Amino acid sequence: MKDLKYLASMTIPLAAVISIYFKGYWSFFTPFYAFFIIPILELILPQDASNLSEEEHSAKAKSQFFDWMLYLNIPIVFGFLGYALWDISNHPYELYELIGLMFSVGIILGVNGINVGHELGHRQAAFERHLGKLLLLPSLYMHFYIEHNFGHHAHAATKEDPATAKYNQSVYSFWFTSVIRQYISAWKIQNKLLKKNQKGFFNIKNDMFWYLIFQIAYLVLIFFVFGPLGFWFGLGAGIVGFLLLETVNYIEHYGLLRKKLPSGRYERVRESHSWNSNHVIGRIVLYELTRHSDHHYKSAKKYQLLDYHNTSPQMPYGYPTSMVLSFLPPLWFSIMNPRIPAEMKPI
Repeated sequence: MKDLKYLASMTIPLAAVISIYFKGYWSFFTPFYAFFIIPILELILPQDASNLSEEEHSAKAKSQFFDWMLYLNIPIVFGFLGYALWDISNHPYELYELIGLMFSVGIILGVNGINVGHELGHRQAAFERHLGKLLLLPSLYMHFYIEHNFGHHAHAATKEDPATAKYNQSVYSFWFTSVIRQYISAWKIQNKLLKKNQKGFFNIKNDMFWYLIFQIAYLVLIFFVFGPLGFWFGLGAGIVGFLLLETVNYIEHYGLLRKKLPSGRYERVRESHSWNSNHVIGRIVLYELTRHSDHHYKSAKKYQLLDYHNTSPQMPYGYPTSMVLSFLPPLWFSIMNPRIPAEMKPI
């Protein structure tokens, strides 16, 4: 019965149901729930730093429930997106309602789309990785699969990593640098993979070409089926989705750096190179993404099995609350900068 707590991850889609059904100012209920109600719940509810026993670990590793919780997000993401596009194309809406619904759908694309796509993208089974890439499509972020798996996990907490925020860098600056640098990095990584396998750049194995084709085809399809309004709505929701991801990227490694060894290489990624949170609500809604150090330590480890390490730097608040704080850079810096280990701060 305790495993049913992960059903709370469906409260984001439920909030979107309220936004779409009631319309008007209720269109903004999803962002209100995600960035106001959830942070309040995080402050009220206790943290849980416990890890699984060997028996629990074995049982949860075999349970299909946790996998189906991820698969369920595919019809949810595309169902909400499709219905919202149909609805705005067939009914009159005020501009503010469209903006509210765009943010509501965008949050689903980020939380139930990219976040779940990230989890599936680390799986061993090919069909699960393909499902993960599919969930990245509506946010136009399919290149994330390549850059994250082959780039970020190798370079996290270094200056070479586009997805590691620098000390005193604002989230708004990070959005700009991370989005551009990650896309360029994905192309570079793809080129290296092709050369490693003795394939030319113009090759059917060039996944970045396929991602580009799929995403353009996706936008063209929306335009022809739902018209210009649907096109701009879908594009806007996708941007909200990937900026939500980048905000999570921002708080995950903010200001943390690995030491450079005399050999010129960096020390191995350790538990101290990711910010963690044991706040229950954020853990459930984000499928344990907040136990990020263990994820970097063993990236193929399924979300329900991730452990807490007391050597990991802990956030004073949960991930959702921390995301809200990051939108106010002076407040964010005042809270987080003192928590960064002195040896990691720039001289």
